[in-house]
Amino acid sequence: MTDRPTPAPDQPHDLVGIGIGPFNLSLAALAHGIPANPRPLTATFYEQRPAFHWHPGLLIDGASLQVPFLADLVTLADPASPWTFLNYLRSRDRLFPFYFAERFHIQRAEYDAYCRWVTDQLPGLHFSHQVDAIRWNPERNLFEVDFTQLDTHGEAEALGRTYTRHIALGIGTEPFIPAPLKPLADADSVPVIHSADYLHHREQLLQAEHITVIGSGQSGAEIFLDLLRARPAGHEKLHWLARTHAFAPMEYSKLGLEHFTPDYSRYFHALPEHVRDELVPHQWQLHKGIDADTIAAIHDELYRRTLHGGWPDTTLTPGVHVRTAGRLTNARVELHLEHTQQGTRTRLTTDAVILATGYRERSLDRILTGLHPHIRRDTSGRPRIDDQFRLELDPTVTGNIYVQNAERHTHGVGAPDLGLAAWRSATILNNLTRTDAYPLPQRTAFTTFGLSPQNTPKIPHQHPGLIPLVQGN
Repeated sequence: MTDRPTPAPDQPHDLVGIGIGPFNLSLAALAHGIPANPRPLTATFYEQRPAFHWHPGLLIDGASLQVPFLADLVTLADPASPWTFLNYLRSRDRLFPFYFAERFHIQRAEYDAYCRWVTDQLPGLHFSHQVDAIRWNPERNLFEVDFTQLDTHGEAEALGRTYTRHIALGIGTEPFIPAPLKPLADADSVPVIHSADYLHHREQLLQAEHITVIGSGQSGAEIFLDLLRARPAGHEKLHWLARTHAFAPMEYSKLGLEHFTPDYSRYFHALPEHVRDELVPHQWQLHKGIDADTIAAIHDELYRRTLHGGWPDTTLTPGVHVRTAGRLTNARVELHLEHTQQGTRTRLTTDAVILATGYRERSLDRILTGLHPHIRRDTSGRPRIDDQFRLELDPTVTGNIYVQNAERHTHGVGAPDLGLAAWRSATILNNLTRTDAYPLPQRTAFTTFGLSPQNTPKIPHQHPGLIPLVQGN
């Protein structure tokens, strides 16, 4: 496998990617596979971290992805790519063990290892490179990208600048900490941590007499189960609290999963802004629920602890939110809770808190400061993003800025889903090259989302379907 040519310092790249998480890694892998016709696509990617790691604090033993292994970096756009998960297994002489394991959903740790295998071989990836600023150079009709190269201690080592025709932002998400708990999470003396750091603090947490987990999603469930299994029967001393009205299963029916198809992404994008904003919060169970197997494992573990009489010392309470929180003199934490449906309030004293409260998209504003006058925004001040995943810019900027996992407000709940990574990357590359470098399917769901003609699938020899009514008929 040969490296793509790197432009001379004064020669622009076709594409600069900022951030190397799974989504920009998918883009880099597919960009590498575009034929050199009439010339190679020159692409380079920068990442501030020293190496690739995917949620290292949550690689709990046995924890699995919620998507099938086919949702790797490339398969759903190019199953013949050398960067598929199956090719990774072949390179490790593990195809037959995987075949007999009969696993459609692989473990998170294995997905992390697969992605690191790709980063070890794929050219054009630059870790320990912090992008500082992006500007549009109207004289050259190019983007200027300023970066700082970091040493092994994360300190500035050298400054650099590169030029590019297009940019792909894949700066990812960051842990969300509710306001009442942020002062405690920022204090070193109190064990209040986000679930993203769970494994880094697990041994310390297990020493705590009483532990509280907050959050009803998959991470909260996996952490509660891991703690439960590690505590002696009858002395678990665990609380699990959630804002949702139930510890509910994730929507995993086959038709429900069609919300994570390109068809639904296109439908959602075409909806009015206010409809999109109203819709997203009601779809929480599509991506914030708990895998049914994890729910079953928690119930089985709790039930097992009742076999000799008595109940485990655990409290699982949904429908609760934290009003305020504070540290007691002995470094314990006091949570002031309110039950939404009852309207009742109480206090809970605990020795450690794990916040499985999810993630939020990182703001694009800091890195795009130099482009603020050029960015078109919606009524809520968010960047407008078109159906090709491009920021809408004024016409004076002729280059494109593509975004990955920053477009939930325009494309829906599928934005952070690994299953749409390859399709989105292929869409971006097709748009960038103005070719069908990766032919994409015209239809991906049995569900027809909407009644308007543009949402009606075009199928050969289809019988006449719904006819849109004109107002007044």
